Amino acid sequence: MLRVFFDGRPVRRPAFPDVRDRQVWAAADGAAVLADAHAVLARPAPVLTATAWARTFRDGVRTDYEDAARELRERVTTLVLAAVLTGEESFLDGAVDGLVALAEATTWCWAPHDRHAAGRAEVLADPDDPFLDLGAAEVASLFAWADQVLGPHFDVRAPGLRRRLRREVELRVLTPFERIRDWHWLGLAGDAHNWNPWIHSAVLAAAVLLVDDEERRSRLVALVVEGLDHYVAVLPDDGGIDEGVAYWWHGACRLLECLDLLADATGVDVRDLPVLAPLIRFPHRMHLGGDAYVNAGDAPARLSPAQPWHVLHRWGERLGDDDVRAHAVSRARAGGRPVWPSAGLGRALSGLADADWRKALATEPEATWLTREEWLPRVQVLVARETAGTPRGLTVAVKAGHNGERHNHLDVGSYWVAVDGVPVVADVGQPTYTAASFGPDRYEAWPLRSEWHNVPEPGAGQEPGEAFGARHVRVDLTAAAATLSADLAGAYPGVARWNRSVRLVRSPHPHVLVTDDDSVRPVRLRHVLAGDVELGDGEAVVSGVLRLSWDPRHTTAELERRPLEDPLLRASWGEHLARLTLVVRDGPARVRLERVR
Repeated sequence: MLRVFFDGRPVRRPAFPDVRDRQVWAAADGAAVLADAHAVLARPAPVLTATAWARTFRDGVRTDYEDAARELRERVTTLVLAAVLTGEESFLDGAVDGLVALAEATTWCWAPHDRHAAGRAEVLADPDDPFLDLGAAEVASLFAWADQVLGPHFDVRAPGLRRRLRREVELRVLTPFERIRDWHWLGLAGDAHNWNPWIHSAVLAAAVLLVDDEERRSRLVALVVEGLDHYVAVLPDDGGIDEGVAYWWHGACRLLECLDLLADATGVDVRDLPVLAPLIRFPHRMHLGGDAYVNAGDAPARLSPAQPWHVLHRWGERLGDDDVRAHAVSRARAGGRPVWPSAGLGRALSGLADADWRKALATEPEATWLTREEWLPRVQVLVARETAGTPRGLTVAVKAGHNGERHNHLDVGSYWVAVDGVPVVADVGQPTYTAASFGPDRYEAWPLRSEWHNVPEPGAGQEPGEAFGARHVRVDLTAAAATLSADLAGAYPGVARWNRSVRLVRSPHPHVLVTDDDSVRPVRLRHVLAGDVELGDGEAVVSGVLRLSWDPRHTTAELERRPLEDPLLRASWGEHLARLTLVVRDGPARVRLERVR
């Protein structure tokens, strides 16, 4: 446990360069940030309104407020970065105005999270009863890092601002964190998830950068370490994260950043814990190609480039993992910039100040991290490629698991098929969150339901909960083929047996064979397809690259086109997706998928 290492250790402020260290900031590659900053100054700042916040309770729309809050945070982040890079007063004043606007907001909490307001049956936040959630954590972290790097300029340009920043962080974050020790996100019952390191990373930054009292600083850091222990305790030894790659950056990656900051602030370095080496490998193990990743649960099909790739690279360097380093460098280059303000101020600052990261982006040669196959037994996900070292050809991913996973969709037994790294048999992914996204009506959203995943439907859809999952999961990996098979009956009500096998055959003719060995007829086999589908007798061809074929003597096919209105889904798939449903009346339930040559 982390507490063993940090208990009683004095906590000092880390030696992070501020705006006066011109050698550091003059060397930074800030061209993209400065372009962003000029664009930001040219448009008005967003305004946070009570009406927008209240919409969560009135009509379930949470994005009206959260989008404005995110835009304001990113605006301030960008202007702080520009002020550090240049020292220009226009950027500094814009940053000050944005920081004060956030300080004057009634709440930093996102409305769906505010259990205090919900408990009062009110649609407005109470500034005297703050709720510590992800939104509050984001602003606290922003304040802490802005004070760290621009404090000397604030003292001259806006005396009193630093005291105001400390006051707000104290009232909204540090005092509630210290006073309430049963926050649901602590994971006291053994269910810690991404909220734990996400919030703890902000509290840690605020404690070491803003708290002047040494005794209180040490006390807060001790509570952070105690809380992080709950997260570390549930990390699986294979490095798998059931919340998926998108949430890896908010959970696991923030744990890594906490350990970096703790090492700087205490002199205690525990970054060689055995669980961390597999943990940093998870993102590239889930890679399909380009910006496409295995997107089980609440995740977009295409990962945003705005990730702190330098953190991943730094840890790959520290733990001697060339694949981790290669993945980080390649994806950062593909994104076209070394850092992204939208990833957070502390992250962007550390990337800009990192000379090793600049050197890696400029000099490290492109290298592959794509292995022949990756099997993660704890989350029960298999990724297998036609050819190691390249996304070219067929890549298949299969998940077993259960329907009580964090950010779960009803997808036990689902699979992906990518052609040249592009998903064709696909997972719809995460729709825009609403107030219902994490409540009892969660599975009313169609992208979360099993009938919109690549699974069988033996008379009924899958049910939610950890009790509904795969049984007898088996994996067979050879040079010629990779197979995952499992009994999926446990995911459905009233089904005694349902054995599914998904097999990637590499030679002599590469293809994927999906076989459902069961006794229920008729059965519907669902397939979500990305692209234009041509339906023929016993086959369907998707965008001219992938052919699905079946025995038409026993099977009929139904094809429907699903227009997409949700902006998150349209960003991944464009205007529509298709769903191919194969109704097997009798005989074998078998589908073959192969690349169109």
